[in-house]
Amino acid sequence: MKKHTARNGRKMIIIFGWILIWQGLSVWIGNDILIAGPIEVGEALIRNIGNLEFIKSAGNSFIKISLGFFLAFSSGLVIASFAYRFPVLGEILQPVITLMKTVPVASVVILLLIWTTSENLSVAVSFMVTFPAIYFQMQEGIRSADHKLLEMAQVFELAPWKKIWYLYRPAVLPYLAGSCRAAVGMGWKSGIAAEVIGVPDHTIGERLYTAKIYLETADLFAWTIVVLILCSLFEKIVFLVLESLGGKDRTK
Repeated sequence: MKKHTARNGRKMIIIFGWILIWQGLSVWIGNDILIAGPIEVGEALIRNIGNLEFIKSAGNSFIKISLGFFLAFSSGLVIASFAYRFPVLGEILQPVITLMKTVPVASVVILLLIWTTSENLSVAVSFMVTFPAIYFQMQEGIRSADHKLLEMAQVFELAPWKKIWYLYRPAVLPYLAGSCRAAVGMGWKSGIAAEVIGVPDHTIGERLYTAKIYLETADLFAWTIVVLILCSLFEKIVFLVLESLGGKDRTK
């Protein structure tokens, strides 16, 4: 308990120290357009929170990026399982998934804007960026399952759902937990970047683009803080779900 309290106290001191450095840098530069100080950013954040447009923009972005992640997560589990069960399918999908992993987000966004509207752009981009990480880690997790236990389950003709729950689940969850920590961040960064490029109505990306156009640096910083908060909240939701299934993050 004392260690936990001391660690939290140390974190608060570090955060406060960086805020002081930020304020000092802002005063030294003396130009709110180049860098707004924490006081100006705090005022902009409070002003935006009291606006109905804030709730609409933050809510839309949160729902769309979250949807893209969960679509990638669920389809990654299923497709990786089938690809492991049928190696030929894995070989067929390998070039496509590798392409998804390496193609720049900007190129994908522009291509999607040619094909369709910007309305669900962040859903598609978040899905594309997140899917490969889930897919590959799911396969690694399946491969790590204890083969002796699997052979024993086959001898005793254990039901398929029991194999999944008692043998594959404990093997897969640590890999998924580790990959999700990076995947959530990548999904949010790419999703917001897609919104900034596509500028769909009532999204965080639109607000960031507007702040950039009108040189409202304080608003730009404030919306960036909102993104960090929403990303952190979403990450906690994801890990609560994984922990309820017995998964632990190996990267901690």
